[in-house]
Amino acid sequence: MGLRTRFLRTLGLQRVPREQPRRRRSYAGAIVSRLTSDWMSTRASADAEIRNSLSKLRDRSREMVRNNPYAKQAKRTTQVNVVGSGIKLQSQVQQVRGRKPSEAINRLIEEKWHLWTRAQHCDVAGRHSFHMMEWLATGALPESGEALFRIIRRPFGGSRVPLALEMIESDVLDEEYQGPTLAKLNEWRMGVEINEWGRPVRYAFLTRHPGDYWFQNAPQKGDKHVFLPAADVIHLFIPERPQQHRGVPWFHSVMADAHQLQGYEEAAVIRARAGASVMGFVTSPEGELDGDDVEGDRRISEFEPGMWKYLEPGQNVSVPNISSPDQQYEMFVKNKVRRFASGFGCSYETLSRDFSETNYSSSRLSLLEDREHWKVIQSYLIENFHNRVFREWLDLAVLAGELPFDDYDARPERYDTPRWMARGWDWVDPLKEAKAYRQMEQAGYMTKAQIVAKLGGDFFDNLTEFSREQQAAEELNVELDRDIIDELPEEVE
Repeated sequence: MGLRTRFLRTLGLQRVPREQPRRRRSYAGAIVSRLTSDWMSTRASADAEIRNSLSKLRDRSREMVRNNPYAKQAKRTTQVNVVGSGIKLQSQVQQVRGRKPSEAINRLIEEKWHLWTRAQHCDVAGRHSFHMMEWLATGALPESGEALFRIIRRPFGGSRVPLALEMIESDVLDEEYQGPTLAKLNEWRMGVEINEWGRPVRYAFLTRHPGDYWFQNAPQKGDKHVFLPAADVIHLFIPERPQQHRGVPWFHSVMADAHQLQGYEEAAVIRARAGASVMGFVTSPEGELDGDDVEGDRRISEFEPGMWKYLEPGQNVSVPNISSPDQQYEMFVKNKVRRFASGFGCSYETLSRDFSETNYSSSRLSLLEDREHWKVIQSYLIENFHNRVFREWLDLAVLAGELPFDDYDARPERYDTPRWMARGWDWVDPLKEAKAYRQMEQAGYMTKAQIVAKLGGDFFDNLTEFSREQQAAEELNVELDRDIIDELPEEVE
């Protein structure tokens, strides 16, 4: 600063420049400007965001599954890849002394479980087998966001095990209920009463489905709600945020795109039909309609293939240029379907069934990515549904005398060792994969049991079948060409 400038400022004849405010560093996604002013966001909790949208999301999701082929395929491929022909039980009870499996006990548990999973035993209505319940629950997760089961501890259909399941649609769990709680610190969260730690205590179910209005001749119950303790309810949903107590349909992020795509395809079809139907327009200088072929201010004219029409003097014909679908149609549809598949969690090829742009490498990468997604859902279903039902069944089966285990009260954990065999998948090139598995097994990276399990089978069941085949072949003096274990182990009791 010079001497003259300092002197003028002392006399007050020159202003002192203000310091420029320092720019704060921030995330670009958090800046509010004219370009982001329409970006709506809230600080609401998971339950607060779900509360006002759950019913409408479910309704629109089910409408999409009914009428949108991509949503229908997304639900179907989830059921096929997660459940398939069923998730099978393999009991892993070991002998008291040693670490060898107790074949007799395991066989008995698996036989009794298989008997109970029939529809007349495991379903209170006697309609759905346990496999069908797996199928329905897996379909309800993407379509409704959650699946609900009620545990009924009494026998059905002549079963000796006092246990059955009732599948309940998520609409029956009343998200509007706000009644008294069992404890002072408890609170209701969309039909679920939770304690101070967020643990579910009981559920408020409607006695009738809120949308079952076509069948009002059924006997009406006095109470509007029935309250079930959490020990009697299996509530399945995959949460997206902590402290979330209701599930949302998996289509929530792709509903807008699906609706736009459906409208675009409908408009394209209508335009194509119009272009194929309209031959041309006749214009007249008089601008009047008269004659016998006029009805409701519209001239009636019939067209047939190969037919020529003669015009009155002064009239001319203009043929509209309606070209649809245009070149942008396929690109637009593929883009929307890719967005749909990405938001749902599977590949474009799986959702669209379009493999025209794939080769072996791209197909394999796509399948591997999809299968990791299916495995996550399989793990959740096994942990929260199969294990829960199996523990209930095991306790009650022992109590009813179906499983005569004398030491069960002292060591119940010995028998609670289920291994669930989820479905496996074939590959695009099975020969290459078989060679790879063979090399990994020989190198010690995988066991035969692990390889068979990845393919959806049971190694010990395979050994039993191999033994039977070998015995039958020896009796008939037939030599089998098979690369298996040379000597099969004898059964250990």
